[in-house]
Amino acid sequence: MRSASRFIAILIIALPATVAAQQLTPYTISGDGVAQSLTGQPGDAARGRALVLARSSTCILCHSGPFPEARFQGDLAPSLAGAGSRSTIPQLRLRLVDASRLNPATIMPSYYRIDGLTRVGSAWRDKPILSAEQIEDIVAYLATLRE
Repeated sequence: MRSASRFIAILIIALPATVAAQQLTPYTISGDGVAQSLTGQPGDAARGRALVLARSSTCILCHSGPFPEARFQGDLAPSLAGAGSRSTIPQLRLRLVDASRLNPATIMPSYYRIDGLTRVGSAWRDKPILSAEQIEDIVAYLATLRE
């Protein structure tokens, strides 16, 4: 009986992870991008800018860019200045969804992936770092960064 109640407790704890996995919007990679919006709509560039600058999304920890008000911008990754000139919207979307598809050795997190990850903090296990809406908002903002 004790092992049965233990099994039920483990099952109850595991259920939210299963639900989180089902909440990911399916997407198709074609070539070097994800052509279709994860939400079916374009994102909001103003919200995307706020997300890029929020340290919780981690963008600004590694990237720098045209953000004069942001102190302590990262220098581990390319500048985001001109990102909309260098990459198409589908390319930007794939880089956010799962940059490891383009470069398996990247240190950039897979922001919209939960399967096959081994070095994931406990707060992010079985759930994406960003929602589909947040991905689309950041893509909308990055697309505005033109040189």
